[in-house]
Amino acid sequence: MGILCLLAGVRSQAQPAEKAAAACASCHPAQAQHQPSTPMGEALFLPSSNPTLRLHPRLTVRKGAYTYRVDTQGDESTYSVTDGVGTISIPIRWTIGQGMQTWVYERNGSYYESLVSYYPSIQGLETTVGDESLTPHTLEEAAGRKLTLGDTKDCFACHSTNSVTGGKLTLGSLQEGVTCEHCHSGSSTHLFDALQGIFNTAPPSLKKMPTEDISNFCGQCHRSWESVVRNHTLGVVNVRFQPYRLANSRCFSGTDPRIACTACHDPHQDVVRDATAYDGKCQACHQTKGTAKAPALVKADLPPTLGPRAKPCPVASKDCVSCHMPKIKMPGGFVTFTDHQIRIVKPGEPYPN
Repeated sequence: MGILCLLAGVRSQAQPAEKAAAACASCHPAQAQHQPSTPMGEALFLPSSNPTLRLHPRLTVRKGAYTYRVDTQGDESTYSVTDGVGTISIPIRWTIGQGMQTWVYERNGSYYESLVSYYPSIQGLETTVGDESLTPHTLEEAAGRKLTLGDTKDCFACHSTNSVTGGKLTLGSLQEGVTCEHCHSGSSTHLFDALQGIFNTAPPSLKKMPTEDISNFCGQCHRSWESVVRNHTLGVVNVRFQPYRLANSRCFSGTDPRIACTACHDPHQDVVRDATAYDGKCQACHQTKGTAKAPALVKADLPPTLGPRAKPCPVASKDCVSCHMPKIKMPGGFVTFTDHQIRIVKPGEPYPN
């Protein structure tokens, strides 16, 4: 496929992340190669591109007086709920999430979040995270939780690209998942300019942002410290909000690049699940026993004043995150998050807000 076709694809409606990334790949192959298949790249699926529903053509669960089903035939999936008397059946247009999957649907001019979701840990349906306390009294309430206009815009703005323009929903121009344009605003314009030999319109480099700004940038979707505090989101449910949790860490500094989100995670790559892979990141601040300076993993472009400023761990020199960033199960126990509030974890201590 020629670059002109790829560029046209970026600006057409409902294009998958692969096309947007393919256009950028001619100059940025390392970043574009894997990003479309990351959890961000697959943060939203349209009906014809959801592999999970194709692998599970019939999903069902009973919750109280209501029975839920998700049926898939070919490229079409249907979400339905019945109380044995009546049934609400809705074609699935938007699937939110790569692993755990929730469905957003439109009904009678409003948007709703499905009251049940798919969980990979059980390969089946269960109550959607955050909706555990809801007790539906009607079939309409059982089908889903009504979203406010703000909730709807936030949902689509974070899980897709070009779905909110000028503060308004523009779902006709929606692209699946988080594409290059989502984080690198103006990248589509840059692509067309580059084709004409104009290279001075490149979006600003995000890696040059201060740590505090990176935290707030990622926090637009993953929740910043300020947004969690402002919304009084207390308890274990806020373990999902990594920038907030990280900012609560004693070692967090808004000016130290060693504690930035991007110091440990490359947004263009899938999340690394191997705990030992992060040891070098921890040792960039915490020198191990017998070392007098930070290891080579500290980037060469760090200010020279940023040497190790923390004592070595007296217990171990590997698998740091397995102790200091514990795994926390959400209510229901079907999904687990890594707690990004770095700390010394003591058995039996309450969850720290």
